Amino acid sequence: MISYILRRLLLIVPTLWVIITVNFFIVQSAPGGPVEQAIAEAEGLNTNMAMERITGTAAGESGTDEQKPGKSGTAYRAARGLSPETIAEIEKRFGFDKPIHVRYLEMLKNYLIFNFGDSLFKGRSVMGLIIDRLPVSISLGIWTTLLVYLVSIPLGIAKAVKNGSPFDRWSSAVVVFGNAVPSFLFAVLLIIMFAGGSYLKIFPLRGLVSTNWSELSLGMKIVDYFWHLVLPLTAMLVGGFASLTLLTRNSFLDETGKQYVLTARAKGLSSRRVLIGHVFRNAMLIIIAGFPSALISMLFTSSLIIETLFSLNGLGLLGFEAVMQRDYPVIFGTLYIFSLLGLLVNLISDLMYTIIDPRIDFEGRSL
Repeated sequence: MISYILRRLLLIVPTLWVIITVNFFIVQSAPGGPVEQAIAEAEGLNTNMAMERITGTAAGESGTDEQKPGKSGTAYRAARGLSPETIAEIEKRFGFDKPIHVRYLEMLKNYLIFNFGDSLFKGRSVMGLIIDRLPVSISLGIWTTLLVYLVSIPLGIAKAVKNGSPFDRWSSAVVVFGNAVPSFLFAVLLIIMFAGGSYLKIFPLRGLVSTNWSELSLGMKIVDYFWHLVLPLTAMLVGGFASLTLLTRNSFLDETGKQYVLTARAKGLSSRRVLIGHVFRNAMLIIIAGFPSALISMLFTSSLIIETLFSLNGLGLLGFEAVMQRDYPVIFGTLYIFSLLGLLVNLISDLMYTIIDPRIDFEGRSL
């Protein structure tokens, strides 16, 4: 097992390199980068004050109508009316005065020591932004995943045990509803109903804690924290429990039809003992082993719209804002962290199989 873990850890390096490299050249070649946006803003405002804010220096007089290429050799369509010196200053500020291969090699060197640089638009280090946004994403990810498992596993087992009963039929209607209704649509309904939208104003609409949170006692801090999470977690729970419930149900139904279960029942074992002693471990193998990947999915990919609706500044919203602004350091920094965590979680998921069922051995398996 040790050799398998080492092989998987070594495989992370080239995999992460390919992910970063492909995304770097795709994003860098896409139109509408930070230089183009700064030029368009400067041209739209057309004031010395605007150029001082963008370039950090006083703007020169307007040049000719047709703009010459800057130091990078790129001609910008939005650069009419700006002097070549101004364009070069903008390029230098955003780091685009260097060729793309030089920027790529510098990025790889910095990322080896987890130096992601500074945001182009937020004026802070990328790592600082990620650390500040982590509490929101961790709160949504961990609590949503735990709630989804606590609801879905008992419900799925009950549906499998009572397969074909009225309980199975009406609970299937609830599962279909949860699978059909997007979490953001349910979040809007919750806001309208319980957050002062049109009816009741029971739950807060913004933030993870109240503005006076630091002045509250420890017990009230905990209550205030969970009070703010009620609506976001409810919305994400409704959108996430359906697939796991069906997976649990189908997994248990598949196991109950196997020969070893029939043999155990033929020996006179009670249904409860067969379920707990024989079926449970085998049926839960794929479900429990998938917990780490489910957590990462909830942590980084499933909460973007929820964060936006409830004004929660998490990693999902940070990544979205970075893409819209073409904030390359934030884009690549968050991508690097997400990819690294995803690869590590895949390894943890594989190891979970061996913990749950020691009969599974990855030692002789080829990668």
